[in-house]
Amino acid sequence: MLKLLWSYLKFWWRSKNQHGVHSPFVFKLVTDCFYDKSNYNDYSKLRQYRKELLSNKDSIEVTDLGVGSHMMKTKKRVIAHMAKNAGSTLSRTKLLYRFVQYFKMESILELGTSLGIATHAMGLAQPEASITSLEGCPNITIFASDNLKANGIQNATVINTEFSQGLNKLSQETFDLMYIDGNHQKEATLEYFETLLEKTHNDSIMIFDDIYWSKGMTEAWNTIVAHPQVTVSIDTFFWGIVFFRREQVKEHFIIRL
Repeated sequence: MLKLLWSYLKFWWRSKNQHGVHSPFVFKLVTDCFYDKSNYNDYSKLRQYRKELLSNKDSIEVTDLGVGSHMMKTKKRVIAHMAKNAGSTLSRTKLLYRFVQYFKMESILELGTSLGIATHAMGLAQPEASITSLEGCPNITIFASDNLKANGIQNATVINTEFSQGLNKLSQETFDLMYIDGNHQKEATLEYFETLLEKTHNDSIMIFDDIYWSKGMTEAWNTIVAHPQVTVSIDTFFWGIVFFRREQVKEHFIIRL
């Protein structure tokens, strides 16, 4: 916890808002998406989905294929506790909603469905998009898939698979957005990145969640930023976002939200 706090203090010291951004592409993204204060109608659905999970006292047997949770070490977990400790925050969920809507994503790949909080937001943001979400735990896969459908999300397919195996079986050639929120280990994250490079086009975007989760995750993020195919990269502390736009000069941004 102290290491995370120290990392955040260093991040805050180096970070900028939109006024310190000189790239028109990134300035518009920060101004019109990151700092968008609009109260979208779908925000009430995001809150309701989260509220239902936080009030769900049912237990579920969890199989952790990555590093697992920092907060929960038992295999049998209460859904409400999972939503509180491991799910995306409401502010982050709103940002993801705006992000998907801003870029008008048509094809989305998610690694790490968990309870479907992020999946739900992406599905609401672009109802016509095709969302493929990979989840390593069989019981969570069933729960999330059923819960998403019960909440009106018909454009998401949740697949139970180990990520590396699942990625190798994907038939779709490219994705607009690849949202990586699972495993949280350096070697695995870099493996996913290298594999997913084959699924990118010029306007593809990758989001890596929890880039300061551990020293290894931060090292993985720094390696990804330095990759020659990555042009624009944005560090928001909790997310690392990379773009592959060949028309952009390679540049790294640290943006406070």
